[in-house]
Amino acid sequence: MQTNFSLAQLADPKTADAESIVRKCVHCGLCTATCPTYVTLGNELDSPRGRIYLIKDMFENGRDADEETALHVDRCLSCLSCTTTCPSGVDYMHLVDHARIHIEKTYKRPLANRLTRSMLAMVLPYPGRFRLALKLAALGRPFAGLFDKVKPLKPLAAMLRLAPSSIAAPSSFAKPATHAPAAERRGRVAILTGCAQPVLDPGINEAAISLLTRLGVEVVVSPGEGCCGALVHHMGREEQALDSARRNVDVWTRAIEDGGLDAIIVTTSGCGTTIKDYGHMLRLDPAYAEKAARVSALAKDITEYLSTLDLPVSEAKGMTVAYHSACSLQHGQKVTMAPKLLLKAAGFAVKDPPEGHLCCGSAGTYNIMQPEISARLKARKVKNIESTKPDVIAAGNIGCLTQIGSATGIPVLHTVELLDWAYGGPRPKALDHRPTA
Repeated sequence: MQTNFSLAQLADPKTADAESIVRKCVHCGLCTATCPTYVTLGNELDSPRGRIYLIKDMFENGRDADEETALHVDRCLSCLSCTTTCPSGVDYMHLVDHARIHIEKTYKRPLANRLTRSMLAMVLPYPGRFRLALKLAALGRPFAGLFDKVKPLKPLAAMLRLAPSSIAAPSSFAKPATHAPAAERRGRVAILTGCAQPVLDPGINEAAISLLTRLGVEVVVSPGEGCCGALVHHMGREEQALDSARRNVDVWTRAIEDGGLDAIIVTTSGCGTTIKDYGHMLRLDPAYAEKAARVSALAKDITEYLSTLDLPVSEAKGMTVAYHSACSLQHGQKVTMAPKLLLKAAGFAVKDPPEGHLCCGSAGTYNIMQPEISARLKARKVKNIESTKPDVIAAGNIGCLTQIGSATGIPVLHTVELLDWAYGGPRPKALDHRPTA
């Protein structure tokens, strides 16, 4: 793609980065076929190619973001299916990151939208605040129908409907600690506790830590670790995201220096994609560039790490698992086979749902900020999954688990919960509520 940036513009490293990404686009349009918003809406501006044109025009002309650009960039799920499809290697993820930061700095959103985004940024990254918000949501849920009738309040209605009816008690596994291996030590890892997941489903990290320690891996929950920054990063709130990244880099650097780490385990793939990108996010910070790159290199999805441990083949469970490959895992991290191979080795029959490349519509806060598009993608995803007639659905991201679980009666579990059960852990309680044929 031809660009016309001035030398003065290209002197800014962020603009130069955006320009180099845009130039790789060859207008082929292959990305449109795999883009969930284009497939759903049929608007060229809601495709990666269309957004690239809008972003190029905005940056090239040195102008503030306008309503049209914000609308179509906001509709992007950051599922990154386009990057898997693109034959030219366009780094769409970092281009849309640049665009979101510019939009956040230069575009004044409608008041209701600003307030909703600010509320999400002030609540979701903090487990204590998030837990309180979910309790308050029970009081507001009866008003969701009323909020739906007022367009600016639709995100509040979506938020109330997504809130679980019950909240698990805080888990002791989320507290800073070192969990000793139950067998001869074969590794030492840190694990991300995160922000939303320990509130919505603390059993995921409990299963991961229990499985790892049974396999002889020492697991460190580091003091001071917190939200990875993904939620605010995707809102264009650059400084808040970088502050989160720096905090976690400092925390894990101390863990590396105090006994070493073989990996930093992440059980939420959306967080994993961001942590693996810390090196890029902090590349211009001389105090953190090297440390961040080291942390990013150590970050591993739980299934990536388990694949290195040569787990034994287990007896058949007589249970069919529909594996939903979270976008952040298959497109963002390119981890596609490890979860399925682990489940098969653990004795499960694994099925790939049709259109597995398309997003479920969760995408961080997308199902709150873009509820209509999200609902259409959710219905499509659940229909495809249910067509495989599984006994259980497995996924590696809390957002996907929540989104899909809200629309099906089939049990939805994190991949590591099934693996923990297969290798000596307790049977997941969700399996006791399987629908009968």
